[in-house]
Amino acid sequence: MKILKSIAVMVMTASLAASASAQSILDEILSSGVLKVGTTGDWNPMTMKDPATNSYTGYDIDVMTELAGDLGVEVEFVPTDWKTLVSGVTAGTYHITGSASISPSRAKAAGYSSSYFSLATVPLVNASHEGKIMDWDDLDKPGMVVAATLGTVQEQQVKQFFPNAEHRIVEAPARDFQEVLAGRADAHITSNVEAYKLVDKYADLKIVPVSAPKARTPIAMLLPQDDQVWINYINTWITLKQERGFFDTLGQKWRLSN
Repeated sequence: MKILKSIAVMVMTASLAASASAQSILDEILSSGVLKVGTTGDWNPMTMKDPATNSYTGYDIDVMTELAGDLGVEVEFVPTDWKTLVSGVTAGTYHITGSASISPSRAKAAGYSSSYFSLATVPLVNASHEGKIMDWDDLDKPGMVVAATLGTVQEQQVKQFFPNAEHRIVEAPARDFQEVLAGRADAHITSNVEAYKLVDKYADLKIVPVSAPKARTPIAMLLPQDDQVWINYINTWITLKQERGFFDTLGQKWRLSN
């Protein structure tokens, strides 16, 4: 949209007037005609990679395609994984990431956009445990094995939520839920959004009917923390899209609630 691209130019111009020596990533994107987005391709329904075509689909992919369109540039999806998600931003491998949970540890190195939706954490178990594991305390016991993927927020949460259980941490491209399916772990934890998709796809996975989800967490995009021009533009864009119902419509498309 011409209006949003004009906003990009105005935001950049105003900031450069205050500091003529500072160059924003926004200027680089507009000059090169390419928005580089870091994405893992392994988080259904946010970002899913088709290995046969190396193409991506999902909520994040639609968001970033819309952002690039409003900037008047092409979008390039750069493969990354959870343990290098932040370092890819700080090293300049990509200009921005798709959705990421807001956490203090990530905020030490990278900046965040405004949040546009929230997640909560729930546990999933193998169907053989259905009816035996009913709440969080049932997993926090010696002999129980809870899996998580290296570099994710869930890696930190399993240690916090289940100090008495064994923690099985796997590295991408392996995933924690695969450990549960294979019987190498009793449970794993993930966002309620991904949980709905996993139980639809795998009959042997079941969501534990916990009394309440844990760790409600806002979701946002990661950006370089010292580039206020770029952050300001993204936050302006998010605000406009929220007002116009873009995120609500997209959430319905990708079933971000059950």
